[in-house]
Amino acid sequence: MVTTTKTIAELNSSPALLVILVIFTMDPLYLALSLFRRRRYDKCVEVCTGILDKQPLDQAAWCLKMRALTQKVYVDDLENEEVPELDFLDDNVLATAPRPGTSMKTAVVPPTGALSARPRTSTGRPMSGVARLGTHVRPESALDRARTARPLTGTASRTVRLGTAAMLAQKDGPFIQVSRLNLAKYADDPCLSKPLFEYLFFCDGDTRAAMELAVQATQRSRFDDWWWKVQLARCYSAMNLIREAEQQLRSAVKQHYNVETFVRLARVYSRVDQPLSAIDICKSGLEIFPKDVTIMTELGRLYEGLNDTNNSVKYHRNILIEDAINIEAVASLGMHHFYNNQPELALKYYRRALSIGAHSGELYNNLGLCCLFSQQFDFVLPYFQRALELATEASAKAEVWYNLSHVALAAGDVQLAVQCLNLCLSSDAAHAPAFNNLAVLYHKMGKSSLAKAYLNTAKSLEPELGEVQGNLEYLQKL
Repeated sequence: MVTTTKTIAELNSSPALLVILVIFTMDPLYLALSLFRRRRYDKCVEVCTGILDKQPLDQAAWCLKMRALTQKVYVDDLENEEVPELDFLDDNVLATAPRPGTSMKTAVVPPTGALSARPRTSTGRPMSGVARLGTHVRPESALDRARTARPLTGTASRTVRLGTAAMLAQKDGPFIQVSRLNLAKYADDPCLSKPLFEYLFFCDGDTRAAMELAVQATQRSRFDDWWWKVQLARCYSAMNLIREAEQQLRSAVKQHYNVETFVRLARVYSRVDQPLSAIDICKSGLEIFPKDVTIMTELGRLYEGLNDTNNSVKYHRNILIEDAINIEAVASLGMHHFYNNQPELALKYYRRALSIGAHSGELYNNLGLCCLFSQQFDFVLPYFQRALELATEASAKAEVWYNLSHVALAAGDVQLAVQCLNLCLSSDAAHAPAFNNLAVLYHKMGKSSLAKAYLNTAKSLEPELGEVQGNLEYLQKL
């Protein structure tokens, strides 16, 4: 390309044109690396695909494309781990009748205090307003695919040129045909084995192939690489092989101290219902990593599962000392003060969460309740109105309408309370507390037969609800 002196002078006087010229003359692999660092993964994949079309055996472009595809769907499974439902064939739990205070499933709720006042689900878990581990996972997410331990369907069966299935980027087929991979070959290369494992586990969702690669890479490293042992434990946990995961994590802790290893080992003991062992692991991790927020968060959750409020609040307060914008600690402390009849302090914590940027229907609902019980009536209805606007799920809207019925009762408007409860049932027809409260209101209005019908419906929906049984016994005595 011939460039005149005038053109060079114009480029020097126009930096934007110079940048454009540099971009168009940049090496494609360097451009792909620049796009990857700027998290423009789609464009990075396009550039890497163009390189692989010209040079199918370019390992650098192949590895970078794997990394970009993985980062597009990557989720932190340490914070989104979903515990599978247990069945009668599960032999991971050691004791069917554990001693008191040693199991989360048999943790006794104190008869008095904040824990006894907290509403609970039919399974006994407190409805805290905090999305805990094992309670929610987004369907069809990368973690959900990884937990199936099966490769994705729809792979193409076309023949592969040059005899290398892994190195070819096909436009109409999968990027990597896992069935044709020579995993032993890639296990010898530390530069390719780790990105390939993350691609298989997160992007392709093939847990078995990822586990096989991790086993061979661990053998190639002569069992001296702690990272591969942690990945093996991750695969074992996804396949519900808890004891094998425990063995790998124990070995990894002896070789290298890492926060993730301690937390995963504590989760393993939580899966086998040994919370005291999990607490010991977390405390030993705090001795090596003092004031680590991740380990203290795990300890706070464990103590809350054991209904030990004092220790749970202590660790959540320590978390706020180290990380002042930790949403979970702020919400947990606000919930604790609300159920301890301190709505003013709870309002302070929830407003702190709002100032951090946690805008959700649940948060505005809690703010409205705090303002109601702290007698700041000017802010009650605006907060609940905002909660209704942000509530996307039907169950969340039902809870907002249920709480609005309490606002109507506080204002003395019984008809408005009945209307709010009916709107709650229109969003969630299986809301047992709404049926119970409607029965109470209809009984006060002189409609005892209708009240009894509503109470029977509430009892059929949630037999564990104590208020329903008490109200039925009261009506039967009349």
